Amino acid sequence: MLVSIVYDSGYGHTARVAEAVAEGVREVEGIEAKLVAVADGAMDWYALERSDAIIFGSPTYNGLISAKLKQFFEDSTKAAWSELKWRNKIAAGFTNSGAQHGDKLNSLVSMALFAAQHGMIWVGLDLMPGNSSSTGSTDDLNRLGSWLGVMTQSNIDQAPDVTPAGSDLKTAGYLGHRVAETVRRFQPA
Repeated sequence: MLVSIVYDSGYGHTARVAEAVAEGVREVEGIEAKLVAVADGAMDWYALERSDAIIFGSPTYNGLISAKLKQFFEDSTKAAWSELKWRNKIAAGFTNSGAQHGDKLNSLVSMALFAAQHGMIWVGLDLMPGNSSSTGSTDDLNRLGSWLGVMTQSNIDQAPDVTPAGSDLKTAGYLGHRVAETVRRFQPA
């Protein structure tokens, strides 16, 4: 079983989140994770067609997904959408920005709408928001309080080897694991 993680990363922070998602996927026995950076050139549409799930990731720039991920979305129209080749595949998403909020929800909504148009089945987070009480901590999973997908934050003056925070990366791994478990449940015996 294969989970493809299709992402863009302008400065390396979103790539680090994609790797954490892949680690979570690989925790589930029998599930392979494949990282697909949209900036790497020609897309292997056949590999995406045979994927059991596709997780989308993008930095949030000015409240939107990156231009490169948007181009991938547009290119998929002829390659996948016109014949609904991704119908009933599991889908999920993640995004990163410099600001705590940064209008990341808009990026996740864009991904979920894209998945819906392809007939995919969206999987969100089933985690309560972290750091939302007097006993909470920035080390909590889902510290930015998202349900639609993973939101991470990277300080704009720090490199990807320092940020996003460990709790954000653990939340990303949790999403990868959740998607892989969902794929396993939906597979015929």
